[in-house]
Amino acid sequence: MQFESDHIYHIFNRGNNSQKIFFSDENYHFFLKKLKRQILPFADILAWCLMPNHFHLMVYVNSTQIKIENNQSESKDKYGVKWGVVTNTVQILNKSIAILLRSYTRAINNQENRTGSLFQMATKAKCLTDNSYLTPAWFQTSFGTVINISEPDHNYPQVCFEYIHMNPVSAKLVENASDWEFSSYQDYTGLRNGKLINRERALEFGLEV
Repeated sequence: MQFESDHIYHIFNRGNNSQKIFFSDENYHFFLKKLKRQILPFADILAWCLMPNHFHLMVYVNSTQIKIENNQSESKDKYGVKWGVVTNTVQILNKSIAILLRSYTRAINNQENRTGSLFQMATKAKCLTDNSYLTPAWFQTSFGTVINISEPDHNYPQVCFEYIHMNPVSAKLVENASDWEFSSYQDYTGLRNGKLINRERALEFGLEV
């Protein structure tokens, strides 16, 4: 995955061999907590949808890397006085996504008494605001039909925004998008006041349900 600041990306992955990745409501909520911790330092989340065997995120990247201060190390001066040492490490968005998936996998493996990979090896990230990444066509993926259209920098973010929110309906899990708890659709329609999405950023791009 390659990310650049000030662009919108559609990030998605699915269970290895199309297997389930969420087994209970608690699993969905646990994954969302990890999303908040690992993604928000880098990006604004514009839309999200968690499905039984895959997930979709739409994010606006503010920075591809951040500095993390570590205050835990200590050293002694020549007089034997201990001093806290602040060390800076750089975390990149790609690594943070990998941490999210690895840590979630460990938790599910413990829960389900299983081993091995939970997700497919390659997480996909498609830029929605750079014409060089898109072609004006339809194409099929294991997640369903993904749409590329002309003028993608203007229209494609909205198409993807709708596609993500309509995923549960397309999969016949619910009749209406508002009936699916595990997406940002309820937040945009006022049915829930979720804190994960950045509504102001979405409005900048004219994104609406």
